Amino acid sequence: MSTTTNSHSGRDRVAERLQRSSAKQSYDPDVDIDWDAPLVDGAYGKPPHRCSLYGTPLWEGLSEQQRAELSMQELSASTASGIWFELMLMQGLTRYAYSADPTSHRAHYALTEIADECRHSTMFGKAIDKIDGNVRRPSRFGHRAGKVFGAVAGPTLLFAGAIYVEELADAMQREIMRAKSLQPLGRMVSRIHVLEEARHISFAKDELERAWCSHGPLAREAIRWSIAGMMVVATAEFLHPKAYTSVGLDPREAKRVAEANPHWRRTKADWARKAVELFEGMGIIGGPSRRLLRRAGLVD
Repeated sequence: MSTTTNSHSGRDRVAERLQRSSAKQSYDPDVDIDWDAPLVDGAYGKPPHRCSLYGTPLWEGLSEQQRAELSMQELSASTASGIWFELMLMQGLTRYAYSADPTSHRAHYALTEIADECRHSTMFGKAIDKIDGNVRRPSRFGHRAGKVFGAVAGPTLLFAGAIYVEELADAMQREIMRAKSLQPLGRMVSRIHVLEEARHISFAKDELERAWCSHGPLAREAIRWSIAGMMVVATAEFLHPKAYTSVGLDPREAKRVAEANPHWRRTKADWARKAVELFEGMGIIGGPSRRLLRRAGLVD
C-alpha cells in the first residue's frame, strides 16, 4: 500500500465515514417539502416559552394571534441568520478545499458539505418567503462582520464558528421538530437541517481538534478572544428587532425588554450549552475573554 493511501486512511477516517453517510441519506428540499401546502393559521413557529418576550408585560399585552405571529417572525429571523452564517461557512470551506489534497476524503467531504449548505440556504430562503418574514438579512454590523469572517477565518475559527452556530440552531430545531403543535413547515425544515447538520458538526469537531492543537499559547489566547466575539455576535443575530414590528411593538423597546428577560437569556444559554461545554473542555473558552461570554449570558 502506498504512503499516500496510508496517510489518507489515518487522517480521513471521519470524513470518509461522513461521506458514505451523506451518500445514503441526504434531502432535496425542493422535493421533500410541500411548498404549496398552506400554513396552519394560528400555529406557533417555536415553543412559546422560547420566544424572546415570553413572561414579560409586553408578551402579556399581546393577543394569542399576535404571540403566534411573533413566534413565526422570530423563527424567520433565526432562519435568516442561518443563511448569513452558512454563506460564510461555504466561503471558508471553499478556501479549505482549495488548499487540501483533492484526492483526500477531507476535501471530498468539504465539497459535499458546501453542496448541503447550498440546499439549506435555498430551503431557508423559501421558508422565509413562505412565512412572509420581516427579517431577511442580518444587521448591518453582522453583514459587515460576516464579510470579514468568511474571507479571512482560518481553520480554528472557521470550525469553531461552524460548531457554535450549528449547535445553537440544532438545539432550537430539535425542540421545534419534536413539538407536534407547531407550524408543520418549520418542523420539516428543522428536521432536514438537524439530520444533515449532525454530519457537519462531526466533521467540524474533528477538524477543530487538529487545528487547535497546532497553536501555541499566544495564538490560542488571541483565538479565544476571536471565538468569544464570534459567539456573542452570532447569538445576537439569532433575533433581529425588526421581528417585533409584525405585532406593532417598538423594536427598540422590545429589544431592550428581551435582553433583560431572564427567560430569553436562559433560552440562549440552553441552546448554546453543548458548544460551550465542548469549548470549555478543549480550553477554547477561558481566561479574560470569558467575561464577554458571561456578560452575554452564555456562561456562568
